[in-house]
Amino acid sequence: MRRPSVLVIFLTVFIDLIGFGIVLPQLPLYAKSYHANGFELGLLMASFSAMQFIFAPWWGHLSDRMGRRPVLLISIAGSVVAYAWFALATRLTGATALWMIIASRVFAGICGANITVAQAYIADITPPEHRSKRMGLIGMAFGLGFIFGPWIGGRSADWFGEGGPGWSAAALCALNLILAFFILPESWTPAAEHVARRARFAQWRHTLQQPTVGLLVVIFFLATFCFTCFELTLGLIISRNFGLDLQSDGDLHIARHLAGTLFMYCGIVGAFVQGGPIGKLVKKFGERKLIAGSLFVTGASLALMPLVHGDIHQHGELSWRLLFSNHGGAWWALLGVLALLAIGSGLTRPPLFGLLSNLTSAHEQGATIGIAQGAGSLARIAGPMFAGIFFQAHPSLPYFVCAGISLVTGLLGWQYLVAKSNPT
Repeated sequence: MRRPSVLVIFLTVFIDLIGFGIVLPQLPLYAKSYHANGFELGLLMASFSAMQFIFAPWWGHLSDRMGRRPVLLISIAGSVVAYAWFALATRLTGATALWMIIASRVFAGICGANITVAQAYIADITPPEHRSKRMGLIGMAFGLGFIFGPWIGGRSADWFGEGGPGWSAAALCALNLILAFFILPESWTPAAEHVARRARFAQWRHTLQQPTVGLLVVIFFLATFCFTCFELTLGLIISRNFGLDLQSDGDLHIARHLAGTLFMYCGIVGAFVQGGPIGKLVKKFGERKLIAGSLFVTGASLALMPLVHGDIHQHGELSWRLLFSNHGGAWWALLGVLALLAIGSGLTRPPLFGLLSNLTSAHEQGATIGIAQGAGSLARIAGPMFAGIFFQAHPSLPYFVCAGISLVTGLLGWQYLVAKSNPT
């Protein structure tokens, strides 16, 4: 029998996240072309995360009962259907097309168990002292998926029309399904009688009642909440602070190009951190200090973001040459703040899930990680709503509020994870 391999699970997650990255940036553009109102746009963007919040703990628990491999295969097959559904929906028109696209995202969220089960898979095959480093590979796959996915999505739309991104994502997931079926072995063969069967809310209560485990879930919720506020408003805050008028087609094109490039930059920095130094940092500082410290770094970067200003129209052509021009200072400051944010957020997830898995019994890995991922999905529903309302009140407000949340969360983490060091 083949031995479970970290490389195989990394490849499985990486290919799946490329598919995710292909479609996600295209969603607001499709919504605009189908004349979606604010509610419909919000529903489109939140539907996937809402289903993840409901179903991720259930999928994780199911993988504890029946093994990781079948759940991963079901999840990947569901992604194939969801992206094909999405592609077919783009051939329709008006409200019918919009609601079919929303339905495809609902189905994708229901079937989307990959990250939850992949993290449980890594916990199964990795000694406790190396789990944080190996969890970093999931973050690296996530970052790389969002580097290559949006580029493929944009090109496939140019080459194959509106359905191109959906068909490209479906084809990649179909390839992933074939590879996983033939090369992905099982990592966990449970004795079913040892896996407690709990209702959904009972599982949440059971997980959150464990002091340190519950605290880690709350920290992950708050960290994800802050980062999603940044994701939603980055293009808007950069446009405002660098003098772009989004009512102008030319400036809107520049803003889209700039936001995409900056997201790619953050993905590269985050992927490097999670795929490289994370192991040495965990070994030197330990998971608990690294979690708290990462939140301080994230909070500082969020506080600095609204303070970086420039004027694109004084700079001439938007290109890398700006960094070495007389106006390059603002761009270096922006890249520095974004690197700080990418490093801070990249250092939160791997040690958090590594510590979470070390504090969880083997037969509950999937269920506990599923609860944490469900909390992250809930944050991805609440965060954009919060950011949109507060940004409208004042563009800097979401950043300053989230900076405060991140710093306070870091202090709580330091107090209860580091100072008290209670391993229970």
